[in-house]
Amino acid sequence: MMPSAFSPGDDRSVSPSTPREIRAALIGEEVAHFDREYRQVMADAAESLDLSDVVSMLRRWRRVAWSTRDDPDAHRHMLTSVEELSAGVHVTTEPWQETRTRLGL
Repeated sequence: MMPSAFSPGDDRSVSPSTPREIRAALIGEEVAHFDREYRQVMADAAESLDLSDVVSMLRRWRRVAWSTRDDPDAHRHMLTSVEELSAGVHVTTEPWQETRTRLGL
C-alpha cells in the first residue's frame, strides 16, 4: 500500500518542527506535561512502528498552543478555573449564548 500524500494545508500533516513550535508556544506550567507525554508517545511509536498516537497527541497540544498564543492570560485563568472546579470550589460561569454575545460572535 502506498502512503497517502498530504497537501501542505492538510490538518493531518505534521512538519518536523511542529513539536518544537508547539512546545515553544506553551506556558511554563504546561511544558513539562508536554515533554512527558511526547517522550512517552514517541517511545511507544518506536516499539509499535505506528505514529498515529504521536499525530493525535500533537494535534491536541497544537490546540492548547493556539489557545495559549491567542490569549495567555485567559488560558492561565482557564487552567486556574479547572483546578478550582476539580477541588470543588464554586466558579462563577455564564451561559454560552451570553459569552458569544459578550464576544460579539
